[in-house]
Amino acid sequence: MLTTKQHELLCFIDVRLKETGVSPSFEEMKDELGLKSKSGIHRLISALEEREFIRRLPNRARALEVLKLPEGGMAAASTSNVVEITSIQKTVPTQAPQALPKVRRAVANDDVIEIPLHGRIAAGVPIEAIEGETALSVPAALLGPGEHYALEVSGDSMIEAGILDGDFALIQRTEIARDGEIVVALIHDEEATLKYLRRENGNVRLDPANPAYEPQIYGPGEVRVQGKMAGLLRRYN
Repeated sequence: MLTTKQHELLCFIDVRLKETGVSPSFEEMKDELGLKSKSGIHRLISALEEREFIRRLPNRARALEVLKLPEGGMAAASTSNVVEITSIQKTVPTQAPQALPKVRRAVANDDVIEIPLHGRIAAGVPIEAIEGETALSVPAALLGPGEHYALEVSGDSMIEAGILDGDFALIQRTEIARDGEIVVALIHDEEATLKYLRRENGNVRLDPANPAYEPQIYGPGEVRVQGKMAGLLRRYN
């Protein structure tokens, strides 16, 4: 079951591909759906991918293939006629399409996309829960499937994992993580920190990557996973 916006976006992409052979850009998608930023388009595309209406093609930044329509029709694909994004005129879809031509239709959109930037997160002792939202431009190749957001790192407790103060941690939004993964942990619904996740004796242990810091141990109901590390951006100026 798709939301209204997910349905509108899928149909818009499909109609544009039928009419021109190329997909609309993120900017055109944003304007068509009346959204304020391209990060909203990124979240909608991630949701469509998770529901298997589209998929990302390998070795292409932001290349997508339409697999099916909301009515349940499957999109037949071939290995030919894969098209790259070019400058095109805006087109308004008139209705949801009923079938797809037997051809692979790929989107090769912007190499850089925007994801939400939710303030700073501690890589030392926990700080207050992250607040605020702006946007951060991120190379699309750094992100895999799913919804993502970014956090600016504060502190040095993860330096041996290569995470430094001032870096931008790219986080895949999830509430599930395996032992040994670097996660955003929300403690007592008040404080957030970036640490390795471990479970032992029914408790949750948050391990630093710096011998100057001690592990933090909490009861099972005191910590909630808010995402796991997917990538890292660093500025050198």
